[in-house]
Amino acid sequence: MYLRSKQHTQMMKWFLIGSVVFLFGCTPEKKVETLEEPLIVGLTTPIQLDLQSTQVLLEDYILEPTRLDSVTTDGPFHLEIDNSVLIISGRPKQDLYNLTFWSQGIGESVLLRRTKKTMYSFLYQPKGDEKKVKIKGEFNAWNPNNTVLEKNGNAFSTYELLSPGTYQYLYVIDGKEIRDPQNPDSISNGMGGWNSVIRIAGPNPDEIPTISTDRFTSNSIFFKTNNPVTDIYAYWENTLIPDEFIRFNDNEFLIVLPNNAKSVKRSKLRLWAYNEEGVSNDVLVPLDFGKVVTSPDQLDRNDYESMVMYFLMVDRFNNGNPANDKPLNIPEVHPKADYFGGDLAGITQKIKEGYFQDLGTNTIWLSPITQNPEGAFGKYPEPETSFSAYHGYWPISNVRVDYRFGTSDEFQSLVNTAHEANMNVLLDYVANHVHEQHPIYQENPDWATNLYLPDGSLNTERWDDHRLTTWFDTFMPTLDLSRMETVDPMTDSAIFWLKEYGIDGFRHDATKHIPEIFWRVLTKKIKQQVVAETSQPVFQIGETYGSHELIKSYISTGMLDAQFDFNMYDRAVSAFAGAGSLQDLSNSLRESIKYYGDHNLMGYITGNQDRPRFISYADGSLEFSEDTKYAGWNREITMQDTLAYRKLSALTAYMMSIPGIPCIYYGDEYGSVGGNDPDNRRQMQFENLDKHQLATRNRTKKMIAIRKNNLALIYGDTEIVEAGADYLVLSRKYFDNQVISVFNTSDRLLEIEVPMNGRTNFFGTLDGEMLSLPPNSFEMITYN
Repeated sequence: MYLRSKQHTQMMKWFLIGSVVFLFGCTPEKKVETLEEPLIVGLTTPIQLDLQSTQVLLEDYILEPTRLDSVTTDGPFHLEIDNSVLIISGRPKQDLYNLTFWSQGIGESVLLRRTKKTMYSFLYQPKGDEKKVKIKGEFNAWNPNNTVLEKNGNAFSTYELLSPGTYQYLYVIDGKEIRDPQNPDSISNGMGGWNSVIRIAGPNPDEIPTISTDRFTSNSIFFKTNNPVTDIYAYWENTLIPDEFIRFNDNEFLIVLPNNAKSVKRSKLRLWAYNEEGVSNDVLVPLDFGKVVTSPDQLDRNDYESMVMYFLMVDRFNNGNPANDKPLNIPEVHPKADYFGGDLAGITQKIKEGYFQDLGTNTIWLSPITQNPEGAFGKYPEPETSFSAYHGYWPISNVRVDYRFGTSDEFQSLVNTAHEANMNVLLDYVANHVHEQHPIYQENPDWATNLYLPDGSLNTERWDDHRLTTWFDTFMPTLDLSRMETVDPMTDSAIFWLKEYGIDGFRHDATKHIPEIFWRVLTKKIKQQVVAETSQPVFQIGETYGSHELIKSYISTGMLDAQFDFNMYDRAVSAFAGAGSLQDLSNSLRESIKYYGDHNLMGYITGNQDRPRFISYADGSLEFSEDTKYAGWNREITMQDTLAYRKLSALTAYMMSIPGIPCIYYGDEYGSVGGNDPDNRRQMQFENLDKHQLATRNRTKKMIAIRKNNLALIYGDTEIVEAGADYLVLSRKYFDNQVISVFNTSDRLLEIEVPMNGRTNFFGTLDGEMLSLPPNSFEMITYN
């Protein structure tokens, strides 16, 4: 094997091509060399270079390292392989480079991106005898133990390596939270308080190249860029497009599609560009047998960008087989925390009735269905109650269907029925912990982490400072998934559901509490045992509450496809239901795109099983500053202000308008109310909806239809056209298809100029180029 670095020949030479030849000349068909059996399974995710050196686990990309002959790069790097780890060292001089893995003289590539992190110093001048000074903020997952200041002389100081962006934070002085007294810049936290804020300047957005799809021919795609480009890195699947396939003229360029694409049902062209100021947006164009996808009818359930997810709690959705109802019906368990009777047969029934198809969702995410214990566990103080395992998150088996939800045959019927309707089924898989009755713990108690920390304190709910070992409760041992003897049986159990039932993927519970080795082993097994054998892709999305950096750390070619973006959700709840601003929400969108990409597969929720219902914030039933779990237990949460239905629709419209995968939490399609768990898990309501609920459900259906019928919302480029405290204008564009979404959270009429010849769908009215939008409303304008 050899490792080599050579300088890339830049695309500037194409500026010499005459405009007439460029615009109207023929583009002969060409092939690129590809391996008969790909070296890399799935599309590669770009590698973010660290400041000094970067370590890349080869098995994240290469399933069979023995097939690898060499690795090269076009950058000024030294490459070294040490025990299956590729070490990339050296100082990059530009923002983008390419790394190629070679086998049999044919290469497969991955993009390298230079980090933009810089050192930011914090200095705290004590006013008294302060002993401990810490910082909690967006850059450290709001965990003060991650950033402890050291006392140097009369002051406390530390530093963080931060990328350009905006970061909220607070000092924690001897346990008391305060704003930074030396930083006058602060921002509302959307919950009645204020945080200090750091603003680290990045590249000038007006000078960075923005690439947009323009037009195409039978074998070429034309793109436009608003600023000069130094170089372009384009990939067909994982093959770097050679220079001779790319032609430049002023602020327009074309890429000749490899002739090989004609033999592949679905392939993708991806590209990035850069200049001296920074990196462009990334562009993705799907191809159907080598031609640009032009209609949503060409897409199927394996085109993940087109997914619209629906998350349901099995026990609370629909009772299709009363014979399996087994509520505890004991005084120790409040009825809200007992089984309601929902089951797998009830879900299959609703698929057959067309409920999901009529709504427009095409991917069902099921709460866990594995066998859970009988009896009651846990305690809540007021009202005093224990809980049944109705939710499914306390497994005593990882391969058996809970009899209270149905049988193996009923689950297989559900999956088959969904697939016949061109729908995906994702299963919520719990690997982090088991119930104490689980045989894996009963037979191997040493496979669990320690319940007590060295200082004698309980290691329960230590979400951040002991995130890889903490127990969720004293009866739920956390497995030590840093040990292969634990990793193997738990990953094999996940593989079982894929092989036995043909499900389409997983939502992974408690992702951040599980070491990365588990995700790497699981993903490798999926690629080797499922994808390679069946050619059926498997989608994996995780659950992590924390910083963008922490969330992104689990997303890569060798681990997960995506995670849920809870930071975006929190900012959206604040903007549409609270005192937050749409300007801040637009900044969150920029941050998410910066970390996860312009065509990410992140999940964007309307709510979930761990958060109070959005609509109950929006109507004033819940205060942002209160304990919403206590509120859900101790008062009846009902609809207080019907304007909240429109606010909920605005939240849903926003999630449908941005890149990623929108996810409807059951009941949010019509506006189910409630406090936090378990009040946010009420019985699904299919009938007897009032006029406001019916109108909300109809708007949800229409929004999903717009999402599904406009490729701009699936593959389009994203532009934040304009944003203010109470208004936001977003544009998504894919060739000639465009959708402009406008949001108005103020109590006054909003008038704003938009392109002519659009079609309004909700609350706005168009008069030529002038859109008029009523208070607290939104519009999605479609252009074809």
